[in-house]
Formats: sequence, C-alpha cells, structure tokens
Amino acid sequence: MATDKESPSTGFKRVLTVAMKTIAEDPELSVVFGNEQPALSGNRARLPQIANELKASDVAIVRGLSDAFALRVANHNDKVHAHYQPQGKNARAVFEAVEEARVEALGANAMPGMKNNLAAMLDDRYAKKDVARYTDRQDAPLDEAVALMVREKLTGSPPPEGARTMVDLWRSWIEEKAADQLAHLTENIHDQAAFARMSRDIIAALDMADELGDDPDQADESDEDNEPEEDSGERQETPEGQEQESSQQSMEEMQDAEGESDSAEMDARQMDVEEQPDDEAGEEESEGEEPWRPQLPFSSLSNEDFYKVFTNQFDEEISAEELCDAEELTRLRNYLDKQLSNLQGVVARLANRLQRRLMAQQNRSWDFDLEEGVLDASRLTRVVIDPMHPLSFKMEQDTEFRDTVVTLLLDNSGSMRGRPITVAATCADILARTLERCGVKVEILGFTTRAWKGGQSREKWLATNKPVNPGRLNDLRHIIYKSADMPWRRARRNLGLMMREGLLKENIDGEALIWAHNRLLARQEQRRILMVISDGAPVDDSTLSVNSGNYLEKHLRQIIVDIENRSPVELIAIGIGHDVTRYYKRAVTIVDAEELGGAMTEKLAELFAEKEKKQVRQPAKPAKKRATA
Repeated sequence: MATDKESPSTGFKRVLTVAMKTIAEDPELSVVFGNEQPALSGNRARLPQIANELKASDVAIVRGLSDAFALRVANHNDKVHAHYQPQGKNARAVFEAVEEARVEALGANAMPGMKNNLAAMLDDRYAKKDVARYTDRQDAPLDEAVALMVREKLTGSPPPEGARTMVDLWRSWIEEKAADQLAHLTENIHDQAAFARMSRDIIAALDMADELGDDPDQADESDEDNEPEEDSGERQETPEGQEQESSQQSMEEMQDAEGESDSAEMDARQMDVEEQPDDEAGEEESEGEEPWRPQLPFSSLSNEDFYKVFTNQFDEEISAEELCDAEELTRLRNYLDKQLSNLQGVVARLANRLQRRLMAQQNRSWDFDLEEGVLDASRLTRVVIDPMHPLSFKMEQDTEFRDTVVTLLLDNSGSMRGRPITVAATCADILARTLERCGVKVEILGFTTRAWKGGQSREKWLATNKPVNPGRLNDLRHIIYKSADMPWRRARRNLGLMMREGLLKENIDGEALIWAHNRLLARQEQRRILMVISDGAPVDDSTLSVNSGNYLEKHLRQIIVDIENRSPVELIAIGIGHDVTRYYKRAVTIVDAEELGGAMTEKLAELFAEKEKKQVRQPAKPAKKRATA
C-alpha cells in the first residue's frame, strides 16, 4: 500500500509497474521512467517521466505505452519474427508495423480499458507527428498507413483522427492491391507464425515481393530433405523426442538461419559482380581484344554496359535552408535537442576524448642541427665557445591532420526514421564542433530521393512508353547540411531538418557516394576523409522493379572498389544494424544507434593515429663543421 508521504506520481508508477508485469506475465520485467524516448529492449521497458500533477490525458497516454510494451512481451516471439522478416528495408518496415498492430489488437479486443489507453497513445503519437498535413501520397509513410488499416480490420476501430487523412491517401490503393489478404487477417491473430506469413502475402501484394527474400518455410523443408538418412533412422525410433528436439532446434536456429541466408545471398551477389568481368574477359581475350571494365570511376554519367540514369532532369542538390524556412528549422532543432538531451552528454565526452588525442598530436615538434631553416638561438653558445663551430638551424615538423577535411555522409532513407536519424544528427553535430576546434574542416551531407515510387522520373518513363532497362528511375535529393567552409555555429540549426516528417524516403547509395567523393576531390586539403553512415543496402522500388534485383547494389560495390583502390580519398563506413563490412574495407557495424557516437569517434581517432604511425621522419642532417685554414 502507498504510504501517507507517497506522492501521487510515485504511487502511479508503482501500480503501473505491477500492472505491466501482470499483463506481460513476466515478474522479471524491468520498468524505468525517464526523459528519454520510450522504448522496449528485451524485458526492460522505458516509459516517460510522470509529473506529480497527474492529468487524465497524460495518464491515458502512459498507460497506453505501458500496455503496448507489456502486450509485446506477452504475445511476441523475437525468433519467429526474425525467421519471417523480409530482407528489404521498406518491406521490413511494413512487416514490423503490422506485427505491432497485431500485438496491440490482442489487448484491445480482450479489455475495453486497454483499448481506450492504446487509442489515447496513438492519438498522441500522430498528433506529435502532425501527419494530418500530408496532402500527397508520396509524402505519407506507407508502413504506418498499412498498420492502421490492419488495426482497423482486427479491432473494428477507425484510425486516430489525426491520421485519417494519411490513411485515406493510401486506402484505395492498398484495398485494390491487398483486399483479399487483409480480409483473412483475423483468422490468424493468435498465431504469430501464421500471421507473419499473411503479412508477407500483404507485402507481396503491395508490389514489394522483391524485398521479401527466400520463403523461410521452403528453406526449412529443403533443410529437412537434406538431412542424413542415419539421423532420420535414429529419430524414427523416438518420434516424440524427435518432435521436441526439432521444435527446440528450429526455434533456436531461426535467427541464425536467416543471417546465413542473408550472408549467402550477399556472397552470391558479390561473386556475380566479381566473376562476371572475368568470364567476359576470357571470351574477349580469346578474340584478342581488351577485356571489358566498367567506365564509371567517379562520375554518375550513363554507361550502357554497366549503370544508366534514365534522366537527371529532376535531381536536385540543395542546402538545408532552401528546403525549410528559418522558423521551422529552429523549431526542429529544439525538438532534436530535447529528444537526445541525455545522449548529448555521452557523445560530448567521447568527442572531448577525441579532441585531447588530436590536440596531443598538434604539439609543436622540431628537427634540430640542420644546415638551413630557422636559426637555433639555444645553440649559439657553442659558436661563442668555438668560433669554428657552424651555426645550427631548426625546422618545425609538419602535422598531418592540420590540413584535413572530413565529410560525413548520412543516409536519409525512410528506414532511418526515429531513433537512428536523431542519433546520427546529434553525433554529426557534436563531431563537427569538436573537429573544428582542432582545425579540421567538416562537411555534413545527406542523401535521399524526392519522392516514393519514382516521382517525376517514373512519370516521364511511363510517358515514353516504358523503354526496357531504363536504369535508375527516381529523382535524387542530395542535401548539404553544412559545407566544409561554413562555421559550425551557422550550420547547427540545419541538422534539425532531419527531424522533418516526409523528408526521409528511398536511398541510392552509389550516386550519393560519387557526389560526396567528387566534392572532396575539389577541396584543396592534402588529406580527405569520407565517412558514410547507413542502415542498409541501396533500395529504390521504382528502379529495382524494372531492372535486376542487385542493380543498385552492384553499382555501389563498383564505386566503393574505385574509391578504395584509385582515389586519394580515405573511405570509412558505419552500418547501423546492417553489415557494411561486406562492402567496405574499412568499416564497422553497430547493433544499436546508441553506439554511433562511440563508433564515429573511435574510427576517426584510429585514422589519425594510423597516419601518425605511418609517418616516416627523415633523419636530420647534421651541420658540417667549417673547414679550418
């Protein structure tokens, strides 16, 4: 029972924690309250801080969040989810959103009070996102529209008032494509695996079948067929044990099997990229001709043999100030600061550590006893004592990174929405300020597309009777948040643009890499570093629907090889939840966006330390004594 001195908020937290553990059926569930973004990680839930003055609206929102987290713990299996999860990031976003709708629908259908709490949470979520302003389908996120329509089918509740306009933009198209699949969802709401298969059917109906990857159920059957006969004979003797053993093994190996299939597919694609030129070379050499090689070192010009751009008429390179007015940029920047108030302290400490390491390397050092240079006054006493002793000169040693420029290229695709993009923006902001203090210039760039599903480029392609193999078929948007010569204090506000709804869309990494690389080549600095931060392989539905499935990935691989082997630019990559080590020689993969600040500072520190080790100083030439008479 609450004590007499217990505040209303303390009592509410205690009761809410007990309720969550009961709903989740997990007495070990850990619940904390704070100012950070609400999140669920394993059996640890983080909820918003509760004020002492309990408002009814705030109580309902927090209860909705707690119910959603508890329902997920009780009704969601991570291994089953990973087993059926699609490979493409747009398909993954829809798959995740639909599963969240299923879990919450189970609670809403069982308890009316919980249904009201979840509705209050959704109302608050979409009011903050201000999705009602969307007037164009291309700006409205498809995954959220699908999830709200699934919730409507499962619970009978219409979408929140603030999100109805967004859903209506997509409703007719979704119902036209996937009406049959949506109609049968309620039959499998209690079976996560069956529901996941239905979700994959919905994704395929929505023209994203190419992002699903291999059928996980068929992969399981083929694995069973390939088992040795001796093992099957042993299992026949104990059929009950077989069922239990196979059930446990399949659940434990689901996630591993998916990772292995992803790796196998990527390896196969890499072999396709690496082996194809060899095969062609063999044929051409037999005819006495020079083997074919891609002609795309550092330009995005079309090449009929390798990579084409249907039209670059609608592409844009634009500064953040041109995409958003000053007042909105200030508001978005304030929102970014509030979202990551705690993270800023952590990243700032890492950045200060990097700064100390760099400043230590900036200590002035000299070569002494040279024949020319600056007169060394400290050694003049030798000349006074021995007039025949030659004068001694000294020269300051060069510091490599004083003349350095770093470009941070941020993936601004839709899958980065939420925590990843806010963390990336803050880390880029703090690192830019830190490196500027050390005399290193920093450029911050972002890449996305102007529209979903192709935009004006696709419309032009349709108007020209759909030529075969059109190549890249979307409108690029390359954003300059901070140029290398712009002081940090002037560019700080621009990074808030990443918080703007509707900005993050598709990602075509290859051409973005070319763009950032060519900007670095035009710089005067002796050392140029390009750091790429991304959470997935290149994906553009419009381009991949009319070209080969690995069209953009093959292009990206070739560009990376060109830069790493033929360019003076030093290339680093950081993958958020995506293994970028398969593409880049110098790369690191992090699981959680929270690790980004540490990864960025460590990789930069390693680069500067590595350069310091590689420096080979020539021994100083001793001064020659004057010839005696």
